[in-house]
Amino acid sequence: MRNASALSRFVAMMIATGVVLGGCGQTSYSPAPDAGSSNAGSSEAGAVGTPLTGSGAGAAVGAGAPVAAGSAAKTRIGSTIDPAALPSGSTYRNPANGRNEIIVKDTSNVAVLIGDSQSEPSYGWPRQGLAAAGYKVFFCGRGGTGFVASNGKTGNYIDALQRGDWKLPYGTPPLVVIEGGGNDAARGASDAQIVSNAERLIASIQQRYPAARILMVGTLGRGAHYGGGRRSEVDALLGRVADRHGLSFVSAGDWLTRYNLTGSMADRVHLNRQGHATLGAVLGQRLQSMGFDYADPGMVAGLHH
Repeated sequence: MRNASALSRFVAMMIATGVVLGGCGQTSYSPAPDAGSSNAGSSEAGAVGTPLTGSGAGAAVGAGAPVAAGSAAKTRIGSTIDPAALPSGSTYRNPANGRNEIIVKDTSNVAVLIGDSQSEPSYGWPRQGLAAAGYKVFFCGRGGTGFVASNGKTGNYIDALQRGDWKLPYGTPPLVVIEGGGNDAARGASDAQIVSNAERLIASIQQRYPAARILMVGTLGRGAHYGGGRRSEVDALLGRVADRHGLSFVSAGDWLTRYNLTGSMADRVHLNRQGHATLGAVLGQRLQSMGFDYADPGMVAGLHH
């Protein structure tokens, strides 16, 4: 009862302060996938150091100056480009890795979230948890995807990133969160397939953002003793992968029953809005207890004046 009461107070605090749905400056950046993109990342359109404009080049990014729509024309500004001079939401070909990336003006408290339909809604519990921990969220993902599963429009996590279906932010975000596994469980992906692709993804993220902390969030389920089945198995499997690579892991394989949320479902596997808010509070608390919350250095300094 004491834990439930504390959780209720935390949910109320999040709602009151406007943190839950992106208030208080918690902007959500959501890059759209390239229409019809199937090229490998090394052959993405655009010259090195060249910003791209058009519907397939970062249009519909949720913050900053909009990218010009209705044209796929490439724009070159001189022989070299200072990415700091580009507007937020622009697509920039990073000469360091040959990848198209999205310009985000300040990545100091950005959490890159790679995930599935649990994370995709603006009110998804992983986004709410990260917002509660002080992060802006840059989401790369789509419903129906996973470590192995694809949704027919974009690839699975690693394939989508490598071939440019999804574009990561330019810069040095402090945190990358990988959430998912539910679609892999539902579609019969084997342990070996999941492990192989998860390890490919981890290696790619570590190469892309060597200074970032990586956190894995497991597969939302009912728990092994309450009919969690394959979803809980995949959650445990991902925990072992994270442990093997020295990464922090948040298990969600029994959260539906642990937090009495089986009555807060929109369907068989997705929560309603109140359920998302409850688990967002749970994740926010967990991140704080693990030392993953973001404290703005300026705000901390201000407390001592």
